[in-house]
Amino acid sequence: MTEQVPKFYKNPSIAAVLSFLCTGLGQIYNGEIGKGIVFIVLYFISWGLMFVLIGFLTTPLLWIWGMIDAYKSAERINQALARS
Repeated sequence: MTEQVPKFYKNPSIAAVLSFLCTGLGQIYNGEIGKGIVFIVLYFISWGLMFVLIGFLTTPLLWIWGMIDAYKSAERINQALARS
């Protein structure tokens, strides 16, 4: 007899909202801990770059990229779970 491992699907909307609140949280919710930490560190670095003005460009771009990535990663994870 083989045991079925439960499949934990990720909600892409929740992942995106978490990344809206704090860049990287959506990735952590998706189980991509390292990727989430990288997003958080980059976000704080980007905030620091506000003092040299480039941060005004990099911060919103990183924030939007984090939300899109979290959403698409959740969809990709769900597709992989559905195939297995």
